[in-house]
Amino acid sequence: MDTQHGRPCSLATALELVGDRWALLAVREVMFGNHRFSEIARNTAAPRDRLAARLKALVAAGILERRQYQASPPWHDYHLTAAGRELLPVMHALRAWGDKWAVGEPPLRAEHHGHPIDPYVACATCGEPVRPDDLELISTVPDWDITGPKRPAQAHGDEPSATTPHRHSNLDERSPIPGRSESKPAAGS
Repeated sequence: MDTQHGRPCSLATALELVGDRWALLAVREVMFGNHRFSEIARNTAAPRDRLAARLKALVAAGILERRQYQASPPWHDYHLTAAGRELLPVMHALRAWGDKWAVGEPPLRAEHHGHPIDPYVACATCGEPVRPDDLELISTVPDWDITGPKRPAQAHGDEPSATTPHRHSNLDERSPIPGRSESKPAAGS
C-alpha cells in the first residue's frame, strides 16, 4: 500500500484500480454481457484510446480477462475474472446510490426474482445489517490510528495506540449531498 499519499487504506488502493470513470463503466458493460471492445466503447461513450488503456489496466489488475474469440484476424473480447465478479455487489450498491441521489428517474431497474433489489450491507458472520454506530475501526498499520498518523507523543505511549478500538460515529445519516435540492432520508429511516 502507498503510504506517501495519505492514509494506507484498501479503499484507496482499490480506487487506484477501478476508481476511474471509464474503468467502472467498462466493468458495468462486461457485467451486462457486452464483451467486445466496440460494444463497450458504444455503451460507455469513452474515447477509444482511453478505453483501450483502461481495459488494458483492468486486465493487468486481474479484474478482466482478455480472450481470443477469432484467430484470423485475431479478435479478443473481455470477461470478468473472480476479482471482477466480486465487484458486482459494489456496482449494485453504487447504482442504487445513484438512483437515489444522482438522477431524477432511474434509467435502469435491477430485479431479483421479479422484485427490485435494494442492496444493503450485512455482516457475513452474524447476518445483522451493518450500521455506522456498530463499527469499530481499528488501524492495523504501524504509526497510524483512526484519526491519522501518530504524532511523536503518541508513538511513546502518551495517547491511545493504533490497535485501540476507536468508534467513529460522526456520520450524519441525513446529510444532504452537495448539488441536490432536497435531502432524501437514509435507508431504514
